[in-house]
Amino acid sequence: MARTLTIGVLVSGEGTTLDALAEMAAGGHLPAQFALVVADRPHAPAIERSRVRGLPTLVLPTHGGDPEIWAARLTSEFESRGVELVVLAGFLSILPASWVRHWRGRAINLHPSLLPRYGGPGMYGRKVHEAVIAGHERTTGATVHLVTDDVDGGPAIVQDRIPVVPDDTPETLRERLAPVEVALLALAIRRFAEGVLPLPYVVSDASAPRRGERDARG
Repeated sequence: MARTLTIGVLVSGEGTTLDALAEMAAGGHLPAQFALVVADRPHAPAIERSRVRGLPTLVLPTHGGDPEIWAARLTSEFESRGVELVVLAGFLSILPASWVRHWRGRAINLHPSLLPRYGGPGMYGRKVHEAVIAGHERTTGATVHLVTDDVDGGPAIVQDRIPVVPDDTPETLRERLAPVEVALLALAIRRFAEGVLPLPYVVSDASAPRRGERDARG
């Protein structure tokens, strides 16, 4: 039986995934309480979406400051609110190694490709979709994975895929992937809330779900 999981969310952009997850939680379809939404960009549309939803929201810019001070503040804000799981939903900043170590096994990221393909530094949003099309891929998808020091390289938790059709553009891929991304993040959060995945979730290479396949239990 699922309990209500206390989560923190990191955002940088539009916030559409955050908005969809918040809608699910408000309707009783996601066992999660949003303790704090943190944006690293002062003008991110996600900030207004979060505030309209009535979610506690903090703008914590990464530009021009000491990353270690930033990391300590972020951890303090999350821990003071009892955050159990941190969800990166369109978060573009590289998290300091000290923060990643502290939250090992308690932070997950959503990436719009079938990792390990089309991941890593600089690969996000439209750039990923452009690379998929340029690579003449027949399928693409999304991945939820654990956050590690290796950008987009943490163990995959769940994946799902969609076909790439001949007339696809980066925009059409983004639109068709959006509901898949929301469903995958919701599935991952639900697994933690149900105790199917432990917190912290630290896996060995042997026990990690295989990339390129959706976890069969989903």
